[in-house]
Amino acid sequence: MRIPIDIAPGLITQDTSFRNQGRWEDASNVRFRDGQWEVIGGWESLVTTLLTGVCRTVFQWTDNASSLNIAFGTNEKLQLWLGGILYDITPAGFVPGAVNGTGGAGYGTGAYGIGDYSEPSTADFFPLTWSFAPYGETLMANPRGQTIYTWKNVTATPAVALTNAPAKVTYMLVVPQRQVMALGCNEETSGTFNPLCIRWSDIEAPEQWATATNNNAGEYILEGGSRIVCGRVVGDYVFIWTDVALYMGTFIGDPGETWRFEKLGNHCGAIGPNAPVIYSQQAFWIAPDTQFWTCQLGGAPQSIDCPVWKEFSDNIAVGQSDKIVGATISKFREVRWFYPDQRDGYENSRDITLNLAGPWCHGKLPRTAFVDAGPSDSPIGVTPGGNIYWHERGNSADGAAFSWFIRSSDFYIGEGDKMLMIRGIWPDFKGQIGPMNFEITTRKYPQATARQKGPYTLAPNQSKKDFRATGRVANVRFYGSSAPTYARMGKPEFDATDVGEN
Repeated sequence: MRIPIDIAPGLITQDTSFRNQGRWEDASNVRFRDGQWEVIGGWESLVTTLLTGVCRTVFQWTDNASSLNIAFGTNEKLQLWLGGILYDITPAGFVPGAVNGTGGAGYGTGAYGIGDYSEPSTADFFPLTWSFAPYGETLMANPRGQTIYTWKNVTATPAVALTNAPAKVTYMLVVPQRQVMALGCNEETSGTFNPLCIRWSDIEAPEQWATATNNNAGEYILEGGSRIVCGRVVGDYVFIWTDVALYMGTFIGDPGETWRFEKLGNHCGAIGPNAPVIYSQQAFWIAPDTQFWTCQLGGAPQSIDCPVWKEFSDNIAVGQSDKIVGATISKFREVRWFYPDQRDGYENSRDITLNLAGPWCHGKLPRTAFVDAGPSDSPIGVTPGGNIYWHERGNSADGAAFSWFIRSSDFYIGEGDKMLMIRGIWPDFKGQIGPMNFEITTRKYPQATARQKGPYTLAPNQSKKDFRATGRVANVRFYGSSAPTYARMGKPEFDATDVGEN
């Protein structure tokens, strides 16, 4: 008889393998698209020069000459890619920051060697992140906790401090109304830093921050939470996340009330400044309790069920959640987060992905910064070591092999009431490039002794692979590592025969 390997898309890891029978259980460097899995695209170098420091934020835009500019904010530098060359545009006055974090102030959070033993930290210790935005062709750049800088498109000239901007800013935005907005900053009158203070420049005047009755510069203090984490522009509005809540800013335009802010939801703040992602006027983010959330413009925040949540939540490296970086890959309708997994150390080493059609996946792809395509043709990712790559290009890791795999949970072979002998597999894979390996593990009962068979190599366009494996229950694993490598699963089938009820 022929028994199809027909498994629903998406990973599930919350329960036992047998409870999740007939589903995929583990994977890396594959994605689910249109109901089936396929190997992700490869990556190619933008430039052979490494970035200085660890990059936390990458941003791309075009200047008035339609040239692609890409800015990289690291803990040590502000660097720019233009025309295939990497330039240093680090501003005078910039203070290099930490690579690793220990979290907010409080008991047990102080960095090693700071303060007396067992005493609480009196300050925040976060890895240095950046916020970027274009003002026309000009770049606005804000290293967290420092002022806002501007770079005016001359590679020989570094960025300079934006005149009159607050001295200390947590996160910076440029809104569609042509205003620069500082989130978590110094109050105008006292000059005291207030982590819940929002200030914005006048319209079409990014250097005018003093409020007056005849301009649209302004200030507002949020209520609730202890600090602003970040913000995002969503259409003509802004979403602002504190550590506990989500707010929406609406442009009113009156000098007496240029912006109005309202709370959209509580207990749904952002885990870090780079975690929120905007896809077609819909926000996706991770909260401090590691739950996933979404909010459409005009709606209320909603939590998202994640069937691989527990493994993600249990293994985020302690004190390093501000390193989490989210990005869309719009070509595949994906939202992906790269995060530090304690099983690998303190740096971003793994990813978790939501396909907007529903399936979730995860894998091992170490990227500390990532941005979707647009205006470039391809997404851009940065490794912890400072390599810069175009993503979803080709089918190799910059010419070298990369590894991928996908493994199913246990499932009954056939009806499950009889023992079956599997005599081989009829492969069905579209566009396979390079060899693929296949393993099958069988059991007589769900908790009986497992018997693994393989690996067996499946070459491109191979019609059948013969082997012998007997059981009622089985799981399968497909994997590869070559340069190039690719496969998309169709509907392979087992060649099986009934051997009775023993």
